Amino acid sequence: MSRHGCRDIPGGSIGCVDKTATAQTVQRLWQAEILPSLHDFVAIPALSPSFDEAWAANGHLDAAVEHLRAWITKRNLPGATVEVVRLPDRTPLLLVDVPGTVDTGTVLLYGHLDKQPPVGGWAEGLGPWSPVLRDGKLFGRGAADDGYAGYAATAAVEAVRAGGGDHSRCVILLETCEESGSYDLPAYLEHLDTRLGEVSLVVCLDSGGMDYDRMWLTMSLRGLVSVTATARVLTGGQHSGTVSGVVTSSFRVLRQLIDRIEDSVTGEIKLATMNVEIPAERAAEARATVESAPGAVVSAIPFAEGVRPVVDDEVELALNSSWRPTLSIIGASGMPEPADAGNVLRPFTTLTLSFRLPPTADADVALAEVKELLTTDVPYGAQVELTRLEASPGWNAPALAPWLRSTLDTVSDGVFGAPWRTMGMGGSIPFMGLLAERYPEAQFVITGAVGPDSNIHVPDESLDVGQATRVTEAVAHILDAHAKA
Repeated sequence: MSRHGCRDIPGGSIGCVDKTATAQTVQRLWQAEILPSLHDFVAIPALSPSFDEAWAANGHLDAAVEHLRAWITKRNLPGATVEVVRLPDRTPLLLVDVPGTVDTGTVLLYGHLDKQPPVGGWAEGLGPWSPVLRDGKLFGRGAADDGYAGYAATAAVEAVRAGGGDHSRCVILLETCEESGSYDLPAYLEHLDTRLGEVSLVVCLDSGGMDYDRMWLTMSLRGLVSVTATARVLTGGQHSGTVSGVVTSSFRVLRQLIDRIEDSVTGEIKLATMNVEIPAERAAEARATVESAPGAVVSAIPFAEGVRPVVDDEVELALNSSWRPTLSIIGASGMPEPADAGNVLRPFTTLTLSFRLPPTADADVALAEVKELLTTDVPYGAQVELTRLEASPGWNAPALAPWLRSTLDTVSDGVFGAPWRTMGMGGSIPFMGLLAERYPEAQFVITGAVGPDSNIHVPDESLDVGQATRVTEAVAHILDAHAKA
C-alpha cells in the first residue's frame, strides 16, 4: 500500500501515484533546477581517462563529480547521504543513498559523468563545452551521454514522493570511467558490495530509442573488442621507386591480416567466437520495432549522396546493429596527409580495430582469437605490435517480471501516449554485464532520452529536454510499482 493508500485522484493516477502531481514536479524540476545546472555541467571538459591521461592533475572529472554532488545535496532528500567515493589511483565515483519509504530491497540507478572527446565539426554557434538551448534541445558534450542521468534519477525520487507514492531504498551511482570501458567499476562494486545490499531493480539512464514518441527499453547491448595494430617493415622510410617490389607495404600486411577476420566484400566477421544464434524473442522484438517506427533505423544517419545501407531489409539492419559482429577502423597512424605525401614506402602502418560483438559473445575469448590471428604467421615476417587492447562484455536482458511489463504498458501510454517498444543497442555499457553477474535475480530498466538525432560521441550532441522530462516521470512511476511488487 502507498503511504497515502491507493485511491481515486481527480488529476488521474498511474497505480497509486498522483499522475498530475508527479508530472508537475518533474516539469518544475527540469525547467527551474535541472536545466541551469546541466548547462554548467556541459561546460566542464570532463574527458574520460582514456582521452585525458592527465585527468587526475587536470581535475575535470573531480569538477564534474563535485558539481553533481553539490546539486543533489541541495535537494535535501529525506535521510539521503551524498558521498564521493575514491579508491587509490582510480577515477572518482558519486554515490547517493536515499532511504526507502518501504523496505523492499535496493534500486540501483546508474549514470556516468565522464565524456567523449570534443571532436571538430560542430555547427555554427555550437561547441562541445558551450551549452546552447535551441528548439527544445540542449547542445553540448555530455548533455545526452549522459550528464542528465544523475539529475533525472534524483528528480524521479522527488516526484514519486510528491505524487504520494512509495519507493524502495534508492542508490544513485554515477561513475567517471564509462567512456573508457568502466575499468574502475569492478573494484568499486567489490568495495561497495555490502553497502549496496540486495539489488532487485537496476535503472540505467544511459540509453534511448528510435523516436521521441514512446518509452523505449534496451533489451540487449553489444560487447566490444578493440585493438591497435602496428605493422612495421622498415626502420625508416625509403624511396618507393627504389624499394617497392622489394619491400612489402605495411598497409598490405595489415590488410591481409584483417582479411583473416573480416570478409571485405560483405563485412561478415569470420570468427566463430564472434557469432551467436540470435534469440527468437529478440528477432521478434526487432520486427515489432521496425513496424512501430518504420525508417527509424536509417532516418537519422547522414549518408553521403547516393550511398545505400548495406542491405535493404530494415529488420536485418536492426539485427546487424544489435546482434551481429562488425568491424570498424576507427583510427590510423603512420600516414601523412595527402598534401604532404611524397613517393615514400612508409616504415609502418597503425590501425585501430573496433569490433562490436553480439550481446552473448565472450569478449575475452574473442580478443584472444584476434590477437592470435594478427600475430601468427605474419606475411613477409613483418613485425606486428598490439597495443590498447580492450574487451568489454555485452548484455542480454532477463525476462521481464509481470509487474514490470504491466507497469511499462501503463506508463508508456499514460506518460508518452504510445505503446513502449524495445531495441537492441549497438553500443556497450560494461556496467550492465557486471551487474547482471552480481545480481542475477534483478530486473533491468535500460532506458534514456537519447534519440536518433542526439549525435552522441560526434559533433552537435544534444539532449531532447521533452523526452528527458518524460523519461524522468516514467522512472518515478516505475519506482512506485517496484516498491509495491
